[in-house]
Amino acid sequence: MDEQLQTLAHAQETAVDLAIQFGPKVLVALLVMAAGFFVGRWIGRLADSMLVKIGVDAALRQLLVRIVRIMVLGLFLIMALQNLGVELLPLLAGLGVAGAGIALAMQGVLGNLAAGLTIIFTRPFQVGEYISIANEEGTVEDIKLFNTVLGHPDHSRIVIPNRKIVGEILHNFGSLRQLDVIVGVAYDTDIRQALAAIRDLLGAHPKILREPEPMIRVLALSDSSVNIAIRPWTTVDDYYDTSSEITQSVLEIFRERGIRIPLPQREVRLLGQP
Repeated sequence: MDEQLQTLAHAQETAVDLAIQFGPKVLVALLVMAAGFFVGRWIGRLADSMLVKIGVDAALRQLLVRIVRIMVLGLFLIMALQNLGVELLPLLAGLGVAGAGIALAMQGVLGNLAAGLTIIFTRPFQVGEYISIANEEGTVEDIKLFNTVLGHPDHSRIVIPNRKIVGEILHNFGSLRQLDVIVGVAYDTDIRQALAAIRDLLGAHPKILREPEPMIRVLALSDSSVNIAIRPWTTVDDYYDTSSEITQSVLEIFRERGIRIPLPQREVRLLGQP
């Protein structure tokens, strides 16, 4: 019983000694880390406002602000460890070995990270532009370090890992898209009248852009009609609605002006018939 009491008393004394020896250092280290957190946020906001003033892209600005915050927090972490008396060189060596193992186990994640940095710095596309990549297409909603988010015309979201984007063929439509509407008119139609009707229609449509100028051309002479290509420009957001509206409006204005859209015709002759 006496031995147990002595052991307990010794443990209490050891705990008190450790608390006296390391307690203030741990408290100071925690205060240093808390200060680092708040200083990092403050410097991050300051850096963000400066980058906004010089016109840095939002995705790149977000990345740079995060790097600044991590660097500030890392500096305060080193100060806290030094206050605790931790030897940094052995710690860094151990972290290096552990980092190599983690890197091998997370090749896919690190590949996405490297690809994300490539996208952010090379800027092959920006938020708000319409792109086609990896058999998917949509409006760029967000560019993150590990993936890129597209908004599909059906209001769904497409998340593409960045390593699937870098090195692939990318079609960037930008913020504008060109409609491609084909309409056929009868061969006895006055082509100039048909083209004038289409120009009037496009000129009155609020979603059709004046610049770049719409392209209206005779496209081909098919079996039963003269095909006209209607290729005006509109914004990415209005593309699908405008395409449908233009198709309907062409039909309506042709009916109003007596311009005939022919049906496909085939001449069938029976053998032995005159």
